[in-house]
Parts: sequence; C-alpha cells; structure tokens
Amino acid sequence: MATTTTTPPSPNLIRIGTRRSALALKQTELVQAALQAAHPHLQFTVRAIATAGDRDKTTPLPELGKGLWTSELEALLTAGEIDVIVHSLKDMPTTLPAGCVLGCVTAREDARDVVVFRAGHAGRYETLAALPEGAVVGTSSVRRAAQLKRRYPGLVFRDVRGNIDTRVRKCDEEGFDCIILAAAGLLRTGVGHRIGQYLDATTEGGGMLHAVGQGALGLECREEDERVREMLKAVEDTPTMMACFAERSVMRTLEGGCSVPVAVETNWVEEEGEEGTKKRKLRLKALVVSLDGSEAVEGERTEEVTSLAQADAFGKKLAQELVDRGAQKILDAINQVRADGATVKVGDA
Repeated sequence: MATTTTTPPSPNLIRIGTRRSALALKQTELVQAALQAAHPHLQFTVRAIATAGDRDKTTPLPELGKGLWTSELEALLTAGEIDVIVHSLKDMPTTLPAGCVLGCVTAREDARDVVVFRAGHAGRYETLAALPEGAVVGTSSVRRAAQLKRRYPGLVFRDVRGNIDTRVRKCDEEGFDCIILAAAGLLRTGVGHRIGQYLDATTEGGGMLHAVGQGALGLECREEDERVREMLKAVEDTPTMMACFAERSVMRTLEGGCSVPVAVETNWVEEEGEEGTKKRKLRLKALVVSLDGSEAVEGERTEEVTSLAQADAFGKKLAQELVDRGAQKILDAINQVRADGATVKVGDA
C-alpha cells in the first residue's frame, strides 16, 4: 500500500501567521522586515487567514466572545503549520492555549485612543468636550463607550465595525460626529492625519485609559520551539514587554476580556533613589467602569520592575486593590447581564 510522507519545513524557513486585514498585514510586514534584518540567513513566509472576527462584521463584539481574532491562528500554530503569529496584543486573550506562549513583544506604537471627527465638520470641533449634547460617537468597544459615558453623559453612542478605512468612511458618511479608534492603527496605516484629539489620563474634560496591550504587537509561538523563541529575542523590546505583562496581569486577575470595561495606562518614570541616583520605575493605572459609566473604581501604583515575573506580580497587586475597593461588584453586575441573556452593546444605558 502506498504511503504519504510529509516533508518537514526547512530549518531556515520561518512561517508567520496573521489575520488578513490591511492593518494586520501591515503590522506583519513591519515584524517580518525587522526579523529579516536581524536574521538575514533565514527565510520568512506569511500565511494570512480571515478569522471569526474578520468574517462577522455585524454581531456586536461582546457577543463574539474571547479568541475571535486569535483561535484559528492558534490552531494552525499548535498543528505545526505555522511557527509564529503576529497579533495586535490587545486582541490576545490573557490565557493562551496549552503549549503556546507569548514569545516576544516588539516596541510599542502610541498606545492612546484618539478621536476622528467627521470630515464634514471642517474643523469645527477639536475635542470631545466641544461636541454638543446629542452628538453621535461611533465605537465598537464597551470599554471606550463606558468611559466616555462617565465623562460625557450628553453624547450618544452607536456601534461601528469594519477595518480602519471602513470606519473612517462611515464616520464621514453615516451620521457620526466622530469615532474613537486606537492611535496605533491609524499611524501604522498612514491615516494619522485624521487624528483630531489624543485621549489619555490627562485629557481635559475627563481622562480615558486605553485597552490592555494596545499599540503593542505580540508574537506567539510554541512553548517547546526553542529555535523560534531564541530567534524572536532579536526584535523584543523589554520595557514594552514588561509593561504589557503588567497590564495583562491586571486583566487576567480581573478575569476580563475585550468585552469588559477594564482599562489601563502604563508609563516608565524616573524617581530619585538613594544618594541622588535615579531609579526607573513602572507606573500603572487601571480602571473598571460599569457599562453605563455611573460607577467606576480606579487605582495607580508605581514600582521598580526588572523582570517579567515582577511585572506580572505588580499587575496582580493593583488588580487585587481594585477588587478590594469594589471592582468585583461592577464586573459581577456585567456578567449577570450576560448570564440573563441580555445583549451588551455600546449604546446600552
């Protein structure tokens, strides 16, 4: 009886997996170029697929659950059909499949959220605070909507889905006054000129924290694949990786996901040490807010962090502080809404 044999991949070939969206492909191109420069003797190929989140453009994101951007790529990874996945780190669940690890985080792009105003406004508005009551804001993120409802209760929120170009077009043509997006996606795809306002903890009229891992790229690989894990070290940005480990630890401890309004902000700061020395420390802010913005618990810690294990423990401590001060009550209420079968949308009050 004839037998079929599978030829193993060349040891000099690294197969990269990614989503098929324009942003994902651009991000993968950046990573591939960096890896190629660091390892000129290796060959890199890209396999792009449409994930569940790419195919379903209508279902509200909270209803699609965790792993909507990642699980199909991870199936290819664990099956040995690809060697590494390039993710937007904010899309990666904080608990990975058995045998998979976050092997590397590259240098972070701007992590903030931004406002894109409708082109038809012709520069009339420069900030969210300047929008009139009843202005329509587009976002598919319950985290963004919940924070903005807290700060700007007079605004109206509508779901908006699609890639960056699609959402910007909808903003201009479908009755939105503005939309909220991640700065990183606009900057990486050359649409940064449409940014009207950057949002962070210091924003006038009410600060806004970003998603866990936002602006960072996470490279996932098989845990036992020492060859790939060693190869990825050449493009790792250690300060970004430690900051993102702390952020992901907050999310994991709170058992949240992209459909739960948990937000963070991290910054590396210098503080005076003994005898006038400078110590570099990580400042971590975190927030849990109810869907309607009426309740919120927030906290902040600054500590010296020198390893991924310390970063993970740091995030866990801050998350536990939030729980002790009432964050669990907010999360339990959100989870009860889902358990009762209600649909959570960005426009829910």
